[in-house]
Amino acid sequence: MADMAGLSPQHFDWHCEGGVATIRLTRPERKNPLTFESYAELRDTFRALPYARDVDVVVLASNGGNFCSGGDVHEIIGPLVAMEMPELLTFTRMTGDLVKAMLGCHKPVIAAVDGICAGAGAILAMAADLRLATPEAKTAFLFTRVGLAGADMGACAMLPRIIGQGRAAELLYTGRAMGAEEGLSWGFWNALHEADALEGAALALARRIAEGPNFAHMMTKTQLNLEWSMGLEQAIEAEAQAQAICMQTQDFSRAYHAFVKKEKPVFEGN
Repeated sequence: MADMAGLSPQHFDWHCEGGVATIRLTRPERKNPLTFESYAELRDTFRALPYARDVDVVVLASNGGNFCSGGDVHEIIGPLVAMEMPELLTFTRMTGDLVKAMLGCHKPVIAAVDGICAGAGAILAMAADLRLATPEAKTAFLFTRVGLAGADMGACAMLPRIIGQGRAAELLYTGRAMGAEEGLSWGFWNALHEADALEGAALALARRIAEGPNFAHMMTKTQLNLEWSMGLEQAIEAEAQAQAICMQTQDFSRAYHAFVKKEKPVFEGN
């Protein structure tokens, strides 16, 4: 186990307080695009999070009125056009590894989306566990608009599970922007907040989750992801085992004794 609160990344902002880590891309003048370097550093950060003792929840925040405009046209798209297949596959696997690292980080991830949320930015929001947005948020899985398949970084597997097959197919075929109210009604967004209240709402939700029980939250995230590929009988058995493990924790005992005393339980994550 290691501490990550003092992390000093080169390609994005990182702030950690009270078990809540906030990540913010740092090129607001370009609507916060991703580069080869920021992709890799984000991937490595999420890969390290399962071992972090001092991070319980992650917030992916917006910056300068926008979330993320996707891969940088000049620093990613241009170089990709000149690459051969082995290099291209290395890149696409790396971007997929970021999503896998987010799913496997053992910490709930909250996306707080304002303004542009496009391409890989839309994927980052999709890969979060919970998604908040402003009424100005515009989300586009715009891969077909640059001559690519809508099947990118797990979109064809994950987006239909969030909003339904037909709605996902429309967004992935057309690359059109999904408005905030539309996304809310489709279940992509958990809630909408005005821009000046968005990050506060995300942090309040994060702090509420970070109060625990954090071992049980880890188990919840694990099961949410693993059960995608399970049949119902296997899922029920897996949840029986997960719950039996959680019943051995001190947090389960703390909750019981607090209930008996008519007090609010104070969870410690073990």
